[in-house]
Amino acid sequence: MRRRYLTIALAAAGLAFAIAPARSAKPDSARGQKVFGACAACHSLEPDRSMTGPSLSAVWNRKAGSLASFPRYSSALKSSGVVWNDKTLDEWIKDPQHFIPGNDMTFDGVKEDQQRADLLAFLKDATKTGGPQTAQQGGMGGMGGMRGGGDLNLKTVGSEQRVRAVTFCKDTFRVTTVDGKTRAFWDRNLRLKVDGSDDGPGKGAPALVGAGMMGDRADVIFAGPEEISSFIKPEC
Repeated sequence: MRRRYLTIALAAAGLAFAIAPARSAKPDSARGQKVFGACAACHSLEPDRSMTGPSLSAVWNRKAGSLASFPRYSSALKSSGVVWNDKTLDEWIKDPQHFIPGNDMTFDGVKEDQQRADLLAFLKDATKTGGPQTAQQGGMGGMGGMRGGGDLNLKTVGSEQRVRAVTFCKDTFRVTTVDGKTRAFWDRNLRLKVDGSDDGPGKGAPALVGAGMMGDRADVIFAGPEEISSFIKPEC
């Protein structure tokens, strides 16, 4: 009888252990840096460097929608009254639209608790004022990284990225760079962009920047919108 009770007790303990949630590992900044790869295409860690989204530098204790150097905040974010801290950033990263409905964030969120904990551990150190600014993800093939890819300055790119001519025929752009090479792009795979920031290209010297996983997409980035139509020539 005693053995039977012992067997039942052990079985019950095993069941309780099986249904108990697994204990989360300690947040790991190195793992969090890898998770940040999904954020790096849109957010810089450098102070006041705007990309698709605002710079994350010094984001802790900053009021949402308040960074003066970023002009594209949604009304929902600016009027939210949210101040970024461990709790609010965790909720935001988990589900941006649920936390602040109607904002312009296109990212669905990081649903896995451990990944968010790791990401926040990385960001808390990397975004400190005066702290280490970690090089961001970016770069495609031999054409360098997308904007936001670390130290890329479009005024200083090499001859393989400095654009000399762009022609268009039927459904094809042909981009010739200063090194003499010409690359052909389906018209939907080449985007014409403008970057008037300090890191943007010089006037009359657009840059070719890789933008696709397969090497078939790219951006030609100009100093201003007035350059685009005058630079591209119809030629078959």
